[in-house]
Amino acid sequence: MLRSLTLCTLVIRRALLLATLLLLSGLISRVCAQSYLKPGFDKREYLDMLRIAGHITDSALAKEMSAAPLEYKSVYKSPEVGLMNQWQLWIRQDKKVGVISLRGTVAATASWLENFYAATVPATGSLQINDSTTFTYKLAESPAATVHVGWLVGLAHMAPDIASHIKTWYQQGIKEFIVVGHSQGGALTILTRSWLHYQTQSGALPKDIVYKTYSSAAPKPGNMPYVYDYDFITRVGWSFTVVNALDWVPETPFSLQSLDDFNEVNPFVNVSASLKQLPWIARTYLNHSFNSMRRTARRSQKKFQKYLGKMVYKQVRKTLPQLKQPAYAPGSNFMRAGTPIILMPDEAYHKAHVFDGKNVFLHHMPLSYYQLVTRQY
Repeated sequence: MLRSLTLCTLVIRRALLLATLLLLSGLISRVCAQSYLKPGFDKREYLDMLRIAGHITDSALAKEMSAAPLEYKSVYKSPEVGLMNQWQLWIRQDKKVGVISLRGTVAATASWLENFYAATVPATGSLQINDSTTFTYKLAESPAATVHVGWLVGLAHMAPDIASHIKTWYQQGIKEFIVVGHSQGGALTILTRSWLHYQTQSGALPKDIVYKTYSSAAPKPGNMPYVYDYDFITRVGWSFTVVNALDWVPETPFSLQSLDDFNEVNPFVNVSASLKQLPWIARTYLNHSFNSMRRTARRSQKKFQKYLGKMVYKQVRKTLPQLKQPAYAPGSNFMRAGTPIILMPDEAYHKAHVFDGKNVFLHHMPLSYYQLVTRQY
């Protein structure tokens, strides 16, 4: 009887040991399957990405950062498409992480026109880029979300190629990608990240891919509803916008907030109803004042749409003759997107970077960003 109990105890112990080993094996497997990329701003990672972003040849602002990090290898450079847009794919040496690097503005009229084509269009819709190709896109959930049309044109020409390469490398085991760009490339990076998210939601891209975004020196890509959506889908440390406080490019495009840009519940949307309780004289005066401001903002918005939309479009068509002019959205309330990483110039920086009245890109150059990040983070 005692021997039977001892044997039974031994069997139970072995079973428990086996179960423990299986549990540990499962945990190890899950740990190994976890992301190689981690949430949060990583100084070294950003500096590597900045060097990669500066490695695309012919960039008007990035030639000084031509030395690429040794941990990554360039495996693909796209042809120039759209308004002189181009992107590169880099693979980390351990073949665990891919990098989608979007080129910024180059010294060509068409490339600058992409920036100046600053009317807005809905963040969900379609864009006919030539007689046979329509780019159907979704960049946000809210119907009130709008984005910069010039950079949307850039995304429209690159997106299918980007998706194709993601799928190819996914089949080779790469399930994590960093999306990076400097200047115009930074704005394109943000729109691209939104597009990748909703492509994943629709099932067009695998759902287990991890994306991390570094948007460097980027101008403002869309309005507040778009930015809210972007910051939500990349929440908890998966997207960063790095800004030198003296750089003027992140201050662009021209922005205009009108009463029409507020949420529906905002009392300023229906000022007349909010003022009903006031005495007649006060109510009349305030109604007149708000109506005057509303009319002024709407007139300004119409001018923005005319000069930054319709007139620039005529110039864009010289490069893209088959691009159909989209219906512009009634708003230009551009906002910054992504978790901000602010670089604050110090005394040493000011001594080394003296504005002479002409070098307008002094604080925008990748090397300026590189030096500040190295010292401050």
